[in-house]
Amino acid sequence: MRVRARAKINWTLDVVGKRSDGYHLLDTLMQSVELYDTLTFEPCGELEFITTGAARVPSDENNLVCKAMNLLAARTGVTHGVRVILRKRIPIGGGMGGGSADAAATLAGLNRFWRLGLREDALRALGAEVGADVPFCLVGGLSRATGIGEKLEKLPSHRPAYLVVIQPCRGLSTREIFQLFSQDGLRPNQRPMQEDAVAAAREGDLRRLCRSMGNALQPAAIRQRPEIAQAIQALEMMGAIRAQMTGSGSAVFGVFETAYGAQRAWESLSPIWGRCWTTRTASRSLVFRGWMN
Repeated sequence: MRVRARAKINWTLDVVGKRSDGYHLLDTLMQSVELYDTLTFEPCGELEFITTGAARVPSDENNLVCKAMNLLAARTGVTHGVRVILRKRIPIGGGMGGGSADAAATLAGLNRFWRLGLREDALRALGAEVGADVPFCLVGGLSRATGIGEKLEKLPSHRPAYLVVIQPCRGLSTREIFQLFSQDGLRPNQRPMQEDAVAAAREGDLRRLCRSMGNALQPAAIRQRPEIAQAIQALEMMGAIRAQMTGSGSAVFGVFETAYGAQRAWESLSPIWGRCWTTRTASRSLVFRGWMN
């Protein structure tokens, strides 16, 4: 059995508070995109995890796949094993939720592979223990997320928006970016227009959504990696309606109304920015392949 685990973008990301345990409270509008990792599930005598496609991906408990696999086995009492093979394509340290998507695919995939019969709400509760973005990656599509990212309000998905994604520099530490954000504070003009963005997303008004975009963490990330600002400018010069960083970085995305416009931009930018992809928004996050009933 194979599962495609899709990445996500943040149309908006606002930081609205901080919990006593140090976690920041967010208000963010997230959507799945078609850029994906692939997880393959095979019979095995024990729990085994293998990674391919990226040298920097850990294959131990530091990987959310391992954490999800072990958590599900422990909570359900499963005694038979599985081999999970992860092939990475989503940028690492890019703010596109690749690790969370992989964990979500692990929980949902093993639920089918082991025939556990767990409902979505049970998987989401387990996912929240693995990582804040895992519940969204189990649901996919378009959602407003609050709390630390685990409280979801599902929104309708309309026609896809076409994207060019650039990772202009090495990955960023989420913890470091939030620390810088806390030190700098946030000026009002750096906040996304959240309610306007949600209304535009409901209506499927792409241009209004782009006008409302914003990422409160972007100024702190640019201080660490000026290349992020350069990539944003390059995308907008190539005709993107709007471009910004996703998550805590370092990937940025430009929004295009047509596949042709995105393809033309990619053709011009990919020789300059080596890590450059075309993709589009999606209405779901997990795609199953090769499952037999």
